[in-house]
Amino acid sequence: MGLVITPLQTPRRFNPLDQPMGKLQQLGGRELVWRFDGGDITSDGGALVLKKLEERTGIVRRLAACFEDYRSPDQIEHPLLDLIMQRVFGLALGYEDLNDHDDLRRDPMLAVALGKDDVKGEQRRRKQDRGKALAGKSTFNRLELTAPDYDGSPRQKEYDKPETKKIVADPESVDALLVDLFLEAHEQAPDHIILDVDATDDLLYGKQEGRFYHGYYKDYCYLPLYVFCGEQLLCSRLRRSNTEASADSVEELEPLVARIRQRWPAVRIWLRGDSGFCREKLMAWCESEGIDYVFGLAQNARLKKQIEAQMAAAEKQYEQTKASARVFTEFLYATETTWSRERRVIAKAEHLDKGANPRFVVTSLSAEQKPAQELYEKGYCGRGEMENRIKEQQLDLFADRTSTGKMWSNQLRLYFSSIAYVLLQTLRRTALAGTELEKAQCGTIRLKLLKIGAQIRVTVRKVWVSLSEGYPYASLFARVLANLEAGCISP
Repeated sequence: MGLVITPLQTPRRFNPLDQPMGKLQQLGGRELVWRFDGGDITSDGGALVLKKLEERTGIVRRLAACFEDYRSPDQIEHPLLDLIMQRVFGLALGYEDLNDHDDLRRDPMLAVALGKDDVKGEQRRRKQDRGKALAGKSTFNRLELTAPDYDGSPRQKEYDKPETKKIVADPESVDALLVDLFLEAHEQAPDHIILDVDATDDLLYGKQEGRFYHGYYKDYCYLPLYVFCGEQLLCSRLRRSNTEASADSVEELEPLVARIRQRWPAVRIWLRGDSGFCREKLMAWCESEGIDYVFGLAQNARLKKQIEAQMAAAEKQYEQTKASARVFTEFLYATETTWSRERRVIAKAEHLDKGANPRFVVTSLSAEQKPAQELYEKGYCGRGEMENRIKEQQLDLFADRTSTGKMWSNQLRLYFSSIAYVLLQTLRRTALAGTELEKAQCGTIRLKLLKIGAQIRVTVRKVWVSLSEGYPYASLFARVLANLEAGCISP
């Protein structure tokens, strides 16, 4: 039997309002009826928190100052600040891609958060844009795809017409802003700070610029570099993966440390990282700058031989107790060719159920400053918290959504994710202090505080936001807004 194709007389279109319910459902004695006729309802009622937070801190406004807008003023419907605020708020609310904004542009709640006068887009210039108060993906392309070296010149050398659709970011200004926000979060200079430095994988699924295969991660990826101090982000740099973890770390840390010391000249700085950062260049730089460090040290035959007695003692203790056993020791050590001098190495001789587990760290701190066990367990092992912060950025705020073709535009996406993280971390550190969410991760804050069903009604004099009566964290929401209203927070 052959296949017969009969053309339809009218195009087949799906309209959810026209679809029958099928078998009626009964709830007690009532019939269940559903329709798409609820009016302007949003799932992002908590954007009010982001609006108030930005009013108090100006974090996104300061990010916008790091951009140059080359668009023609008479053709602009979406100011630069609105574009950047929409992008950052979108990430905080869980919308990772530019395509999402083609739907979000119809959301009056996000327009309220941006402070739009025309929250329903009824006064847009073009008829096809009416009902869409916010920018869509095409407008955001102008924000994300312009190279940072663009200077406002014409599109082509032989063409005199100026460019009117470009927005350019200054990366050095964004880098400085991240450090300044960290500094301003402290009312007074601390005695000392610990800077955690780490690299991670950012998997790629296309032919992006700077794409390389990484043997350790066994995939094509970028290798971004992060610097944190506790929960606070100071640096996020996108890098190619055909390099090692410590590549360019001195170049990234130099201006960062200089900016910190300009504000806090007496602060003592410790640098902490895993064995990927145990490199002569970085350690020598720390020593020349008066920065103390503790780095993981990859084990080798010479190091293992140095602690044979301690490993035997740990194994004997394990056999007696059947519990994991640790013995700490320290010694001076230098590699045969790569290190310029001997340095203090701390060894953890450990025996577990699975067998021997030796570990080593190298440090500039003396035994008088930090005894071996204390330095390893409370000093070095504390760096694991940084990995949780990186996961927050990648899993909750889409720092790994680097899917544009150019490496620079992917760096810009990492900047937007970083500012979204700083915004939510500021909320957690200040307005959420003393609440059940004071230690919550960004994804939990979004779920419990930002994703609230709400109805928006616009009248001549007011915009009414009616939040769901069934929202289980109403008292927490009210408390957070009251904290923000009180203006008792700093950036």
